Amino acid sequence: MDAKPGTRPKRDGAAAGNPDDVRGAGPGVRVQRSFEERDRPGTLYLVATPIGNLEDMTMRAIRTLREADLIAAEDTRQARKLLSHFGIRNRLVSYHEHNKDASGPELIRLLEEGRSIALVTDAGTPAVSDPGAELAAEAAARGIPVVPIPGANAALSALIISGLETRRFLFAGFPPRDRKGMIRFLDSLETEPGTIILYESPHRVLKTLEALAGRWGGRRMALVRELTKLHEEAVRGTVADVRDYAAAHPPVGECVLVIEGAAERPAGGAEEGDWWKPLTPAAHVAHYEGLGLDRREAMKRAAADRGLKKRDLYAALLAEADAGPDKP
Repeated sequence: MDAKPGTRPKRDGAAAGNPDDVRGAGPGVRVQRSFEERDRPGTLYLVATPIGNLEDMTMRAIRTLREADLIAAEDTRQARKLLSHFGIRNRLVSYHEHNKDASGPELIRLLEEGRSIALVTDAGTPAVSDPGAELAAEAAARGIPVVPIPGANAALSALIISGLETRRFLFAGFPPRDRKGMIRFLDSLETEPGTIILYESPHRVLKTLEALAGRWGGRRMALVRELTKLHEEAVRGTVADVRDYAAAHPPVGECVLVIEGAAERPAGGAEEGDWWKPLTPAAHVAHYEGLGLDRREAMKRAAADRGLKKRDLYAALLAEADAGPDKP
């Protein structure tokens, strides 16, 4: 059983938090022994909270929130509602994207003094696509024990009900908002063999599905929303079909997109990296222009796909234009 957050036992000589004092560890190696006795530093607890259904709160999470010296929350208003529901009275401070540069160092100082801090996000597991990751990384770099208090997680919950491969997967967070960023993002995932998991907000999900369909329209996917809530829904089909459904029935609530990886393509199908092969050079360039790139950037991308120099692609475009629709 883990040590209680509020305890102050006597420090052991090989305690976590003193990486240079761990027997047998080589240079550059830090060994965290999460529940070894020590006075300092304290412990940063990453406490998962429900993503919609309060019955998903664990007994360990409740105890940790009660016994920690203070709770750092991404949204203190949401956190107060949760704490009130479970009868938890504790000091609550704010830690979020807009104040992390100021509050982060203060939390680290308190941890180094021996305080225990429980970090919670709006919903789900902290440090996953939120600023808690930076606090956890800084604490770990300073030899401060970082301890997970597991619980609800939207990405894994969506994955296991998606009907797609679960042995290998990649969580890629929120896609970029700008078109060029989205293209680079999808390029980086083009040959990923594992199932891909994305988060997306309801007001952006249609644009993201359009971008996915333009690249991977035939792959299988699941759009999962309102996890653990009354209106929980999973929409399964090809990326193109799910896009069409979402266009006709705009999703409400935070969404998780679970997409088939490149290795899941049927045997004998085209390679993911060769999606452009059926296209003429002009249609290839037009594809990228349709994604929002200017002509110069679209030609650059098409040339890179085909392994050509830009001038060679330009020559191919001229030849195609000269041939015309009625010429061989």
